[in-house]
Amino acid sequence: MMFADRLVQAVEKHGPLCVGIDPHAGRIPDLFGGDTPEGIANWGIAIAQAAAGHAGILKPQAGLFERHGWEGMRALAKVCDAAKEVGFIVLMDAKRGDIGSTAEGYASAYLKTDAPFACDALTVNPYMGLDTLEPHVRTAEDSGKGVIVLARTSNPGSADYQARNLEGAPLYARVVESLAPMMERLKGSSGWSGLMLVTGATGPDEARKLRALAPQALFLVPGYGAQGAGAQDAVAGFVNGHGGCVNASRSVTFPQGTETAGNQAEWGNLIREAIRSAQHDLKSAISKL
Repeated sequence: MMFADRLVQAVEKHGPLCVGIDPHAGRIPDLFGGDTPEGIANWGIAIAQAAAGHAGILKPQAGLFERHGWEGMRALAKVCDAAKEVGFIVLMDAKRGDIGSTAEGYASAYLKTDAPFACDALTVNPYMGLDTLEPHVRTAEDSGKGVIVLARTSNPGSADYQARNLEGAPLYARVVESLAPMMERLKGSSGWSGLMLVTGATGPDEARKLRALAPQALFLVPGYGAQGAGAQDAVAGFVNGHGGCVNASRSVTFPQGTETAGNQAEWGNLIREAIRSAQHDLKSAISKL
């Protein structure tokens, strides 16, 4: 099954929430070993186990594992493997982008069938040009994976470059227009493409514009929850209840009470309640579109 079809199926079954696995420094409870390579592995695996059956998509943030060196990368591999074992679609947030053989290396590390960091799709930065995306798209074609391209991101500085006018349209729109042939190559039987676009929840008007430009592209929507955007803005680019997934990290993995939970059972209940609440919030927003 193509990546796009698997993601659509997961959203239909569980809801549009993507649970971000972001092991921030100083936030990992002592219950799991604290902010150590072993601790972040234990914590990430526990998130996957707690979320199983309540969400269908997880997104590890590679940089927050990389800060622990090779042991952190081993922890990342363990979390990815554990997530796949309990049935999650894994989106790797690594924002890679480089030319030639370097891009081939990143694609091999994350998108090949036997990749050491087993994920279903990888975030990539398009701003060095289409030739830097080609190795990822080609590898995704061969392995049934997806590629997630930065379009209009959720951070405050995104307008510094992405919103700049380029021949009558913002740069992010020109980037998305150029991706149409690659989107077609990763289209599944559902009609949606596994070439996803990152469209921040903090820019709902831009998300609507991007939907008009790329009606077949699934969206990965960051910025919901702790970053300040509400559910209605997060799903602004969805159509007829479909269109991608919405990421939440801190609000569902560090909800109030988890830092003082006395045991893993108590901690897990708090995680599940936060995930259920977010799913309900997002589903309610979608029903009002």
